[in-house]
Amino acid sequence: MTDVQDRYQVVSAGFREVLDRVGPDQWSAPSPCAEWTARDIVVHLVDGHRSVIAGVTGGAPEPLGADEDVRRAWEDAARAIEAIAADPVVAATEFQGPAGPMPAGEVIATFVTMDLLVHTWDLARTVGADERLDEESVRRAYADLQPMDAMIRRPNVFDPKLEPPADADLQTEFLYFLGRRA
Repeated sequence: MTDVQDRYQVVSAGFREVLDRVGPDQWSAPSPCAEWTARDIVVHLVDGHRSVIAGVTGGAPEPLGADEDVRRAWEDAARAIEAIAADPVVAATEFQGPAGPMPAGEVIATFVTMDLLVHTWDLARTVGADERLDEESVRRAYADLQPMDAMIRRPNVFDPKLEPPADADLQTEFLYFLGRRA
């Protein structure tokens, strides 16, 4: 197993646990993400995964349809990302990532996994599931994002960072860095 694959699978498994807790009446519940519902969180993640898949395959990403089953779409997209991460040749495929041309594996290890981690917390908060994130994944994502502070404050990326409580644990500090109140 590659490091990219391992990092992704740990965070993906945590997301699946939360996704399994979403009840049929919770898809329209408001989330901590302004103007997003529980369904919107999953749509965002599926669309992000599909963008990476399209970057590797050379196609155009297919946005999630309004009537598309979000759970099935998530599982399909996650399997495809896992396959990319598992193949070192495919993971080396370079395409236009969030910070310019990057190998797919780097995009998955840094941006896709971090986005999935943060939105796992958002979805858990939305549906009343366990909000605890994998500590090592939080540590890595926080370390990866801190040097990108200015970049992630652009519109439609992350909210302004907040000052965490003095006794904040690592996860709380990370979430406040991303503009969330834990």
